[in-house]
Amino acid sequence: MNPQPSAIPAGQEQTADMQQLAAAATTCPQCGEPVDALDEFCSSCGYHLPRKETAPQAARQYFRCRNCGAEVATEQQQRSYVCPFCDSTYVMPFSPEKGRHEVEFVIGFAITPQQAWQRFQQWLARGNWFRPSDLAQAARVAEKLRGVYIPFWSFSALAQCRWNAEIGEYWYRTETYTTYENGKPVTRTRQVRETEWWHLSGLYHRYVSGYLVSGSRGLPQEVAEEIKPFQLTALKRFQPGYLAGWLAEEYTVEQEEAQQRCLDFFHKLLVEEVADFLPGDTHRGLSVQSEFSQVNSDLILLPVYLLAYRYQGRLYRFVLNGQTGKATGDKPLSWIKISIFVGVILAVLMALGLIGYLLN
Repeated sequence: MNPQPSAIPAGQEQTADMQQLAAAATTCPQCGEPVDALDEFCSSCGYHLPRKETAPQAARQYFRCRNCGAEVATEQQQRSYVCPFCDSTYVMPFSPEKGRHEVEFVIGFAITPQQAWQRFQQWLARGNWFRPSDLAQAARVAEKLRGVYIPFWSFSALAQCRWNAEIGEYWYRTETYTTYENGKPVTRTRQVRETEWWHLSGLYHRYVSGYLVSGSRGLPQEVAEEIKPFQLTALKRFQPGYLAGWLAEEYTVEQEEAQQRCLDFFHKLLVEEVADFLPGDTHRGLSVQSEFSQVNSDLILLPVYLLAYRYQGRLYRFVLNGQTGKATGDKPLSWIKISIFVGVILAVLMALGLIGYLLN
């Protein structure tokens, strides 16, 4: 059983800025609902909250990982740096280009570093029979868990679709057939299903939104899908104070690339919706042409915990949704244990076969 750490992993202690923001968190004086330190209005009753003075934001510096290409912002006082995406120390400082898309919204971390570390230990302990015996120790001494604000693109658009399909409707006819019972012919009847087809076309339109595209090369879309969903009702207008004490990645997936990925997803979604909308009992040859207009984009920072560790020279990663706690990642397998398990199964099968042979 894996021991649970008694303290937050090294490098995850709260900074003075984080402690100040936590202390500033309060409740709405009008309705009593919890509010964040940076909220201007209560999300429940709309009460205008008094502005609290916060400490000046610390200057930030930027590192680019020359191994995986991640671009991460951290606080000025940090001198040594390890890439949270690939465990590489091959990093170099850089200055972000001017004219880049500004962050509009952010969701704060709801999972604390201590809770994230405990969830990692629980995740690591699952399915341990086929894992190397020293895996927990290898992960524990590797790069520690880091909270990182990951950029995501969110798009909304008006979708207009023109569709064509063949619609099928079932009908049944009675068929007479002959069979044999006890060597004698017997006449019986049965219901045979037939399908009547006709062509149908039409228009379908609606407003589409809510799909998040990872703006990070270090967090591929297929991995991001595994820690979704994020509760977007918790979105806040971005303010620099949210980044105090956390790493924040610069987007490396450009808006045009992310938009195309999003529109491709919307098109597949619309095809499914049109298919569900079609009348009749079945359909075939469905063709949907989608056009998108009034496309709007937002750049959002979402909370993610990352832990990169190496086992026998190979990189493995653990990824945790910093809002909901949903986790994913990869772990090495022990082929020795798997071979033993397969050998035991084969031995049992051979023993059962031998017993059956002797009994016969």
